[in-house]
Amino acid sequence: MTRTHRPFRTLAARAALGLALLAPATAVLAQEITLRAVSGFQEGTYFNRMFDRWVQKVNAEGKGLVQINFIGGPKAIPTFEQGNALRNGVVDLANTTTSFTATIIPEGLALNYTEQSMAELRKNGTMDYLNSVFLEKGLYYYARSGEGLQYYVYSNKRIDKPDLSGFKLRIAPIYRDFFSKQGASVVQMAPGEVYTGLERGVVDGYGWPLLGIFDLGWHEKTKFRLEPGFYTVELGIQFGANAWKKLNAEQRAYLEKQGAWLEAQLLEQSKQDSAAEIKKQTDAGITVVKLSDADAKAFLKSAYDSAWDGVVKASPTHGPKLRSLMAPK
Repeated sequence: MTRTHRPFRTLAARAALGLALLAPATAVLAQEITLRAVSGFQEGTYFNRMFDRWVQKVNAEGKGLVQINFIGGPKAIPTFEQGNALRNGVVDLANTTTSFTATIIPEGLALNYTEQSMAELRKNGTMDYLNSVFLEKGLYYYARSGEGLQYYVYSNKRIDKPDLSGFKLRIAPIYRDFFSKQGASVVQMAPGEVYTGLERGVVDGYGWPLLGIFDLGWHEKTKFRLEPGFYTVELGIQFGANAWKKLNAEQRAYLEKQGAWLEAQLLEQSKQDSAAEIKKQTDAGITVVKLSDADAKAFLKSAYDSAWDGVVKASPTHGPKLRSLMAPK
């Protein structure tokens, strides 16, 4: 009996050994990675909401593969320092804007100055080209988390012509060149500082998308919204280039799938939110000032000309190519 079963035990032992040798490789392939994330916006505000949904979905469906550890908003890392934190590996990803990382990648601002949707930019290869620039400079543009909205000039003094002379306006890099060209005195400040700036008269107004002013209390200090709107809001999740590269194929494919889900939600969501926001601003006593057709045309021409001139000036190598691919025709 003993001799009869010895080969069986030997084969079983070999099989067990083989499985043991395979186990570490399998564990490496399936190893869960935890990515540290921040946001350029205060928690609970409008421009964090789609990001919050994405984080929850990634964590719920990615157990054993990918998890996101959200460490906070600007209080964790100041808004305009998050780009360097990504590049240096302090954090792995951020819900931010190309405006907030423009000192590193001015070319990213081009995403605000096009009428093409993110789906179109991906399909025609423009995002591949732009991401080659991002990767060169230590970042990676993963997915858009806000789309379909425009920017406006809000103020506590009436503006009734396409001339911003005499106004002190809070700016972000997105519209610095435009506001300056229109004669405004410009002040760059993080969103969390704007309410105090309005209260103390440091600024008379600000550029901001249609949505989000109630989250920050700015409606209390705002009397007018100037139309037409200009540019297209870009809000997105950016990775540090090294953080993106360290993902294995399975983790990267999983995140790409989650990014596609996120971008598919945006346009319809912004349409619904915009209608409600317009009513809310009207009810709050914010008066809409509409430029005449001729003035509106001049205002928008100045907006796009100054924007693309700025991109080309900041990036003589890539700016002209991006302009040819992305500028409104």
